[in-house]
Amino acid sequence: MVVGLEVHVELKTKTKIFCACPTDFGAEPNTQVCPVCLGMPGTLPVLNRQVVDFAVKAGLATHCTIASFSKQDRKNYFYPDLPKAYQISQYDLPLCEHGYLHIQTPEGEKRVGITRIHIEEDAGKLVHDEQLGTLIDCNRCGVPLIEIVSEPDIRSAKEAVAYVQKLRAIMLYTGISDCKMNEGSLRCDVNLSVHKLGAPFGTRTEMKNLNSFQSIERAIGYEYRRQVEALESGEAIVQETRRYDQQSGKTYSMRRKEDADDYRYFPDPDLAPIVLTRAHIDALGAQIPKLPDARKADYVSRLGLGPILSERLTEKKEIADYFEQAAGYTRSPETLGNLIISEVFRLMGEGEDTRIPIAPEHLGAVAQMVADAHINSSTAKRLIGRMWEADEDPKALVEREGLAQVNDPETLLAAVRKALAQNPQAVDQYRKGKLSASKALMGAAMRETAGRGNPQVLEHLVNEQLKQNDKN
Repeated sequence: MVVGLEVHVELKTKTKIFCACPTDFGAEPNTQVCPVCLGMPGTLPVLNRQVVDFAVKAGLATHCTIASFSKQDRKNYFYPDLPKAYQISQYDLPLCEHGYLHIQTPEGEKRVGITRIHIEEDAGKLVHDEQLGTLIDCNRCGVPLIEIVSEPDIRSAKEAVAYVQKLRAIMLYTGISDCKMNEGSLRCDVNLSVHKLGAPFGTRTEMKNLNSFQSIERAIGYEYRRQVEALESGEAIVQETRRYDQQSGKTYSMRRKEDADDYRYFPDPDLAPIVLTRAHIDALGAQIPKLPDARKADYVSRLGLGPILSERLTEKKEIADYFEQAAGYTRSPETLGNLIISEVFRLMGEGEDTRIPIAPEHLGAVAQMVADAHINSSTAKRLIGRMWEADEDPKALVEREGLAQVNDPETLLAAVRKALAQNPQAVDQYRKGKLSASKALMGAAMRETAGRGNPQVLEHLVNEQLKQNDKN
C-alpha cells in the first residue's frame, strides 16, 4: 500500500479570503455572501493578509521552506457550488514547500514528508433534499483554506490516521484553525495505490472529503482490499475519484480523475503576487508556541515518559498545559499521564471541549497517592469521577470516606481465604487447568476489601493460596 494525503484546513479568520463576509459556521443558508464570493461579473477579489500569515505559520510549524515570492492561480473546473466556475488556488508557486512531520507508530517514530502547503478558497455546500432536489448554500464559498499535500510516504491506515492526528495537533497549537472535523474545518482526500514489493508504484485512486479518523481508516482498508482483489483477478486499476460511503463501508466511483492540464491553470489577473520579507516570516515564527514534538521530547528526556504516552499527552495544547501544571504536584508524572489518558480522556468524551473541571493540584495529588500506594487505581478512578462532578481536595475525600488502600497482609489474607471459600467452582476450575479462574477469585477478594485492597499484594496472596490448595 502507498498512501499520500491532501488535507484541507479551514483557517480561523473572521472574514473570507477575498471579501469581508463573515466565516461563522451554522448561519442560515446564503446569508454570509456578497457579490465577490458569489462570483458576480465585474467584482474584484482583495486578499486577506491574515490568510497568508496563517499559512506561513502552518509551513513553519511543519518545517517547510517559505517562498518569498508566490502567486495565485485560477483552477478552472465546474464546481456546482462555486458560482464563478473556477477556484482561486496556487499551482506552480505555492507559499510553502518541502516540509515534514514525525508520527509515532508501534515500530517507532517515522518521518512523513510534506510536498507543499498552498492557500485557496473553499467551495459552497450542496444540500440534497428528496422533495426539493439539490439546494446550494454559498455561505462557505470563499472561506479560506490551506491544502497540505503529503509525500506518498504512508504505508498503512494506522499511519495515515497518526499523520492526520499529528497535523491536526500542530494546527491547533498554532491557533490558525479550530480543526473541527464534524464541521468540515479539517477534511482529508486519500490517494492510494498498491504494488508488489520491488515493482513500480501502481495507479492511484483518490477518495474525497473524509472528515473523521474512523472514516479515513476504514476507507483506506476497504480501498486497499478492493484494489488488491481487482489486480489479482486480472482487472486494471483506473485513475479516478471515489466516494466513501459510511453506511456500507465501501468506496464508489464518482468520476475519472483529472490531471493538472485538465484544470487549465493560469495566474489570476486580478491578484498581485505575494511577496514576503525574511523579517516578516521570522516575526510570524516567533509567534508559534512550543509544538507537540518539542513537548514530547521534553517529556521523554526530562520526565522519563514513554514516547507513546508522551504523544497522547501532547495531541492537544490545553491537555499538555494541564499535564505540566499537574506534574508540579506529583513525583510520579508517569502515573499522572496514565490517569489523564485513561480516566480524564474517558470523561471528556469524543467532543472538542478540552476543559477539565479538576484543579491540576488535585489530580497531581491523586497521582501521588497512587504512586505512594495510599490508594489503588480503582479508588483513583472513583475519586476522579467524583471530582469531575464536584471538585475538592482528594486527600480530604479519602480520609473522610475511608478510601485509603488496605496494605496489611493479614487483612488481605483473610479476604483472600474468604473469597476462595465462597467461590469453590472457580477454585475447582483453576485446579483443572483454567488459570484464568484466578482473575475471578482476585475480583472476589477485591470486593471483600470494598475495592480498597492493594492489587499487587492481593494477586500474590491469591496465587499463593491456590498453590497451597493444590498441594493439599
